[in-house]
Amino acid sequence: MKKRQIALAGDVVIKPFAMDVLNIGGVDVAYKKNRLYAWVTVMAHPFNVIIDNAWAVGSSSFPYIPGFLSFREVPVIVKAFNKLILKPDLILVDGQGIAHPRGLGLASHLGLVLKKPTIGCAKSHLFGEFRMPGLRRGSNTFLKNGMRKIGMVLRTQDSVKPLFVSPGHLVDFNDCRRYVLITTKRQRIPDPIRFADHNARKIACEL
Repeated sequence: MKKRQIALAGDVVIKPFAMDVLNIGGVDVAYKKNRLYAWVTVMAHPFNVIIDNAWAVGSSSFPYIPGFLSFREVPVIVKAFNKLILKPDLILVDGQGIAHPRGLGLASHLGLVLKKPTIGCAKSHLFGEFRMPGLRRGSNTFLKNGMRKIGMVLRTQDSVKPLFVSPGHLVDFNDCRRYVLITTKRQRIPDPIRFADHNARKIACEL
């Protein structure tokens, strides 16, 4: 699987997102036993009003192995995404983008499969060296692998834990900072991901 990840990582494109963003999606996956519950929320930009939702249930024979999460979660996320009536212009993912040992976190893998711009918004550090940013909202430092920038450590609210944000596919570092801050007006976690997380957990409990 390492060779497969490395090969896919070579197809990831990091470039400025030139389109007008009309809506932003957020995805998350909840687990219950051997079942996976994926939820996709689409919110209008810049008003952060929910305009579409979709979810799907799946199972995976691929075991949980740190660093290979995308092989487990991408299929059920794609299943949910295909149910959307209104497809997002940009997708925020609860996971890593290129800030990954082989450059292919969940956000990057999903972006390649869907051929959509994606941003990884992880709550914890996986890979790379960094210094903590300042305590004010918007403060950030770069996450690096040697001399190469692979992401940023971004403070989304004053004096709260930062997020580990990285390009997934078809975006650059400026896009990451811009769209994560736009969607975290009052909370640490971007609104589209926060709603997807809440609903994925809810259906996992109910079904």
